[in-house]
Amino acid sequence: MDQEIKQVEDKDLLWKLFKDTFLISAFTIGGGYVIIPLLKAKFVDEYHWIDDKEALNLVAIAQSAPGVVATNAAIGLGYRFAGIKGTLTAITATILPPLITLGTIAYCYDLFASNHYIQLLLKGMQCGATAIIINVALDLLKKEMKKKLVLPLLIIVGTFIANYFFKVNLMYAVVVDAFIGFFLLRDKKYS
Repeated sequence: MDQEIKQVEDKDLLWKLFKDTFLISAFTIGGGYVIIPLLKAKFVDEYHWIDDKEALNLVAIAQSAPGVVATNAAIGLGYRFAGIKGTLTAITATILPPLITLGTIAYCYDLFASNHYIQLLLKGMQCGATAIIINVALDLLKKEMKKKLVLPLLIIVGTFIANYFFKVNLMYAVVVDAFIGFFLLRDKKYS
């Protein structure tokens, strides 16, 4: 009896995971960073499957790992919720929408490339994606400022200045930030 209940719960969890990661992937325009607030809204705020701290850790791992941020985040989420089955479910759901979209665009490339209205739609979607990324950045900054800890704020400001003004590659900045965090923050309570 308990085994049947667990299997039903597993199927419900896997279906929710598939459905939600599929929809998030289908409506994420603008790159992997746009997926972050959508994942947070669904899995942290709505379902309460993970908390803010775990979501931030997941995003940090997804950004640091080689590959696409959205797929890396799906791997982490899927594994966290349902092990290997969850990983395969989340990866499939995350990859299918772009695969369908790119297949359609490739088939109708000439129509899409020359259509003025599609170009306008894409421009509007870029603007919306930019707003979402700014919103996430401001939320994270506010949370760090509430903690009133100097070193994490210096890391944020220093990384921004290095990238924006001195054109330091973000990957190098993230690696430096990781070492700073490892060596200078490991004995502190920065949660």
